Amino acid sequence: MRSRQILCPTDFSQASMNALSYAVEMANLYHVGFRLLHVISKPYGEDIVSHLRHEDSYGIVPVSAEELDKHMKAYATEKINKVLEQLHTDLPIQTIIRSGSAAAQILEEAQEADVGMIVLGTDKHSPLAHLFHANVYEEVIKKALCPVLVVKSPD
Repeated sequence: MRSRQILCPTDFSQASMNALSYAVEMANLYHVGFRLLHVISKPYGEDIVSHLRHEDSYGIVPVSAEELDKHMKAYATEKINKVLEQLHTDLPIQTIIRSGSAAAQILEEAQEADVGMIVLGTDKHSPLAHLFHANVYEEVIKKALCPVLVVKSPD
C-alpha cells in the first residue's frame, strides 16, 4: 500500500457498515492506520430534524443554521461512537467529521491524509441509494489519487 492509512467514509447505512468491516480487516492485515470519515452533506438531515423536534413545536425546528450545524455534528459524533463500540478492535481509529459535498470532502480528506486506499460501501438492491450515491462513487473513483475499493452488500 502506498501509504500507512485506509480511509473509510460512512453514512451509517448498512452498506457502509459492511464496507467498514472490510476496511478494518484490511487495516489489521496490512498494519496500517485507519480513518473513519462522516460527511454532513444535507442542510437539514432527516435524522437530526426529527431528533430536535418537540411534540408541541408543530414540526418547526426553532434553531439557527449555526445551532443546527452544531447539533448535526454532535449527532454524527454520537453515531460514530456507537459504530466504534460495535467494532471490537484494538486498531487505533481516527474519526473525522466534515461538512459539504460528500465526494469533495472524501477526496480532500484522502489527499490531505495521504491515504493509500479508500473503501466505500454500496447496496446493489436499493435503486434510491444508487441514484443518490452513484455520483459520489463516480466522482471519488475518477478523481481519487489512490485505489478505491467499492464493497457490495451481501445478498
